[in-house]
Amino acid sequence: MPLILFNKPFQVLCQFSAQDGKATLADHLTIPNIYPAGRLDYDSEGLMLLTDDGKLQHAIAHPDHKEGKTYLVQVEGMADAAALAKLQAPLDLGDFVTQPCKAVRIAEPEWLWPRNPPIRQRADQPTSWLAITLQEGKNRQVRRMTAAVGLPTLRLVRTAIGGISLATHPLMPGEWMAVAPQDLRS
Repeated sequence: MPLILFNKPFQVLCQFSAQDGKATLADHLTIPNIYPAGRLDYDSEGLMLLTDDGKLQHAIAHPDHKEGKTYLVQVEGMADAAALAKLQAPLDLGDFVTQPCKAVRIAEPEWLWPRNPPIRQRADQPTSWLAITLQEGKNRQVRRMTAAVGLPTLRLVRTAIGGISLATHPLMPGEWMAVAPQDLRS
């Protein structure tokens, strides 16, 4: 079976079973016997990969396989060189220390869809955008990292996993497409 690329909308659970009346993957995907290869938080958006192949699912999701994951992050405050340096270096989050990562400040992406509902805007508080690429992916890691350097996350969108990107496979939230598993490594 091909690999399924899915653009997870904001406030959708990364599971097929219903829970507390919240939207789930079942509201968007009707392909039988597929499972997520990794997760995104309920409040995060963007690229997910799903498959019916357990070995492929493990190869994508397990941190030993080092598939880089890139996130676009809108943060409250202005990310300066010192904050970026802290994000890139191992960062102690209390229960674990992050691995070094890539973190750069970027312009707000013009191609990015509007979030529904929109993030809160505060006239007295500027925001900035970051692109963060991790080789790991612990629970709420990006949000915890930005908070630890004084830049709370307002919006989090995963845009790439390995060689698969929403830039080369444009999908609107809730849309999906099938690709060959080899695309992950290209």
